[in-house]
Amino acid sequence: MAMITLTVDGVEVEVEEGSTVLQACETAGKEVPRFCYHDRLSIAGNCRMCLVEMERSPKPVASCAMPAGPGMVIKTDTEVVKKAREGVMEFMLINHPLDCPICDQGGECDLQDQAMGYGGDRSRYQEPKRAVENKSMGPLISTIMTRCIHCTRCVRFSTEVAGVNDMGAIGRGESMEITTYLEKALASELSGNVVDLCPVGALTSRPYAFNARSWELSHTESFDAMDAVGSAIRIDTRGNEVMRVLPRVNDDVNEEWISDKTRHAIDGLKRQRIDRPYLRQKNGRLAECSWEDAFKAIQTNMKKAKASQIGAIMGDQCDAESIYALKSLMDKLGVSNVDCRQDGSVLGTSGGRGGYIFNSGFNGLEDTDYVLLIGTNPRHEAAVVNARLRRRWLNDGLDVARIGAPVDLTYPVKELGDDPSILMELADGKGPVATKLKRAKKPMIIIGQGALTRKDSAAILGAVARLSKETGVVTADWNGFNVLHTAAARVAGLDLGAIPGKGGMDTGGMLAAANKGDLQVLYLLAADECDLSAISKKTFVIYQGHHGDAGARAADVVLPGAAWCEKDGIFVNSEGRVQYANRATFPPGDARSDWSIIRALSAVLDKTLDFDTHAQLRAKMIAEVPVFAEADVLTEAKLGAIGGKGKIASTALTTPIGEGTGVSFYMTCPISRSSVTMAECIDAFEQNGMKGAAE
Repeated sequence: MAMITLTVDGVEVEVEEGSTVLQACETAGKEVPRFCYHDRLSIAGNCRMCLVEMERSPKPVASCAMPAGPGMVIKTDTEVVKKAREGVMEFMLINHPLDCPICDQGGECDLQDQAMGYGGDRSRYQEPKRAVENKSMGPLISTIMTRCIHCTRCVRFSTEVAGVNDMGAIGRGESMEITTYLEKALASELSGNVVDLCPVGALTSRPYAFNARSWELSHTESFDAMDAVGSAIRIDTRGNEVMRVLPRVNDDVNEEWISDKTRHAIDGLKRQRIDRPYLRQKNGRLAECSWEDAFKAIQTNMKKAKASQIGAIMGDQCDAESIYALKSLMDKLGVSNVDCRQDGSVLGTSGGRGGYIFNSGFNGLEDTDYVLLIGTNPRHEAAVVNARLRRRWLNDGLDVARIGAPVDLTYPVKELGDDPSILMELADGKGPVATKLKRAKKPMIIIGQGALTRKDSAAILGAVARLSKETGVVTADWNGFNVLHTAAARVAGLDLGAIPGKGGMDTGGMLAAANKGDLQVLYLLAADECDLSAISKKTFVIYQGHHGDAGARAADVVLPGAAWCEKDGIFVNSEGRVQYANRATFPPGDARSDWSIIRALSAVLDKTLDFDTHAQLRAKMIAEVPVFAEADVLTEAKLGAIGGKGKIASTALTTPIGEGTGVSFYMTCPISRSSVTMAECIDAFEQNGMKGAAE
């Protein structure tokens, strides 16, 4: 990329050709105020707040819209610039209401900050202020449109990033208004991001409205566990209550966006919580009990059972430490019936680590020139990853093909049908898609859980392996074989080997045995996504978790654990990126961190585990699986032989989340199923026929 040199306030700076004057000013370390400009959106040039003085220009120029040129002389702190910015700010405030004391944006408002820094000290406007009627944008966004300064950030985000053409401007001049067409709710999984983008208080969070002020909150940097993307987030708490979740900038993973479920499902942490141990009584009801009574009941039933009659299933939001602790306990008991794959996935049995991670990384989406999606709907399974795919299509015309039921991914997709046997034809080099994969410099295959939880999944993986080899998806310098997970705990569980040992049963086998009464003890570690409705009364079920969901309803003993944001824990996202999540608050009542419950139980069972503290557990786990030692690093993994031979059934390829699956984007875990906000989203977007956000 060619570089150009210009002068900013007497300092020579070098920037890439194609940069704007505003970017050049930032390179020189000069702060330039702005409202409409945003790094990840197209340039609008609406607000004029970024005016600077340019040599040989008769008037100040908008630095966000002016391309930087060689030899330019820019001044950002002259009297002309100061007066121009004061004039722009005066116009901004002409119709802006004096709402700061009651505005949710108060304390973190760009307009407040820039009015103090760049505005004048008085107003000359005496006429009546303009008022604008508030718009309905759904259950997540509260609108006070009189505050709107027409920066159009929300319009550009919804159109360019979210891919939902529902927002725009109507009217002209003083009559201009930002609105959703036909008073329609903003139907996107990423809609909550417009609240972060709004530089004033026109768009605020409806669930968070009037709950807290920014200066009352404590901030904890962590990672999201509502899906397998591993978005960087900030958790804001007041006392022991999680008040809101906001995105952090992480260019490698989520950029600066998060999904609506990540942002708004946190009200589910306050409802249906398990805060003390429970034991099922003779009358069939669960009743509160002490930890000693709960452990004693487990000890009694464990002693009666043989190792082959005990099973353990790990849930989708478990941290690596709790999975490691439970697996270690089962190993000491001689139990090989262990599985972290609630959905029945075949991953982890072949191909090594490269066989179950997103090998090219999410950043690899910036380099690929052809993508084939198999059994996945990234819009619902990984919304911020889908936004990257959309951006590549928007900017570079990226070609995307898909095998599975057709859905709206917000960008054009070549639909190949939902018959997975198409893979055999592609592997044989037949059809235009196989030709495009071969011609592409860096082709990519993204395979989802819809293709990995079938009886013929091994054959599907085998066909994908052959296709990858034939078309150059996997080469010496490029690995385009990518698995997109839906469970935050899955990659860590596979890294720890939490799959059946020799002669052991997987999740399906354990549930079938439990239904017959052949499995005497079933340990569910926050596992709520299995079908537990037909479990025999002969099977003693232990549930350790944080919500009164499916697992707790089926349990004979309930042990209160901590939710993902209530403990320090390691999570590994789809890329295989190790992420150290931090505790933002404490679990309620008698609930404890999951690893500590398992450690205490191991002593009662006379199988005491070899650690007493969280630090000791981590050190032992890292010694056994070194990949956990390096945080936020992509470790290259070799792809071994994956899948197997066999016939691929013509049964339609589905996705784990979406229409026809029984699983809504808004309710995929116990926390989101307990969320009132997520229930309101289902009412607004699914039951009333507005299927844009969750089809």
